[in-house]
Amino acid sequence: MQLEGFGLFVDDMATMIRFYRDVMGFAIAEQEDTKNVYLVKDGVLFLLYGKKDFEKMTGQSYEYVHGLNGHFEIAMKVENFSQVDAVYSEVCAKGANGVMPPTTMSWGQRTCYVADPEGNLIEIGSFQA
Repeated sequence: MQLEGFGLFVDDMATMIRFYRDVMGFAIAEQEDTKNVYLVKDGVLFLLYGKKDFEKMTGQSYEYVHGLNGHFEIAMKVENFSQVDAVYSEVCAKGANGVMPPTTMSWGQRTCYVADPEGNLIEIGSFQA
C-alpha cells in the first residue's frame, strides 16, 4: 500500500473551504456549497467530506471531537525559521486560531501550531535556520 492522501470530516463546508483556500493557500476551486472537496496539495491528496454526507454514504454514524482536536495534525513545511514566524503571523492575521507561537525546539526544528475553524491542528515548521 502507498499513502495517497488524507481527509477531514467537516460540519461547515463553506467555512472550511474558505479557510483552507484563503488562509492556508490551498488551491480549492470547488463552490462553497459542494459536498466533497478533492485536491492535490504538493503531491498529496487532500479531501474535505461533509460529515452528514459521509455518514449517509457509509450508513454509519460517528462521534466527532468538538473544540481543539488532538487526534492528529496537518504538518506544513516552510523554507526556514523566519518563514515559520512570518507564516504564523500571516495566517493568524487572516483568521487562523493561534495555538502555539513559533518556538525553536530542542531537536532543532522551529515550529508553531494553529487550528482551523473546526479545531483541527496545523503545524507550520522548518529545520532550516
